[in-house]
Amino acid sequence: MNYIEMIRSIAGNRPLILTAASVIIQDEAGRVLLQHRTDTNNWGIPGGFMEIGESVEDAARREILEETGLIVGDMKLYTVFSGEEFYFKYPNGDEVYNVIVSFTSTDVSGELMPDHEGHELAYFHLDELPSEMIPTSRLMLERFRR
Repeated sequence: MNYIEMIRSIAGNRPLILTAASVIIQDEAGRVLLQHRTDTNNWGIPGGFMEIGESVEDAARREILEETGLIVGDMKLYTVFSGEEFYFKYPNGDEVYNVIVSFTSTDVSGELMPDHEGHELAYFHLDELPSEMIPTSRLMLERFRR
C-alpha cells in the first residue's frame, strides 16, 4: 500500500494537503510534454505525489519515468504552487489541496511510453494547449508562459 492509499484508508475522500512534484519538460521546439490522464480523462503535466522518505527531486524523476518512460537529466526548480486555486476534486470524490514543487527540464532521454495512468503522451505549444486540461495544470502552464 502506498502513502496515498494508506492516508485515504483513514481519511476517506476528505480534503488532504499533499505534496507533489512535476516537471515541465520542453522539447527543442519549446513545446511542453503533457499526459492524457486515465483518472480524469484530461491532459496534464506529468508528475505525482511524494512517497514517505522521498525527496521532491527523486519523486519528480520517479514520476516522470513511471508515467512517460523518460529519464530526466538536469532539471531546475521552477516554483512551488499552492493555495486555494490548487484544490482539486478527483472523479472518485477524493479531495486534495496540492502543494506542487515544479521543475523544468529540456534534458531527457528514452522513449515516450505511457503507463496505466495515461492514455497518451504528446508535446504541445504553449499557445495551443488542449481544451480539456486539468485546471491546476492549465494554471501552472499559464504562469509558465508568462
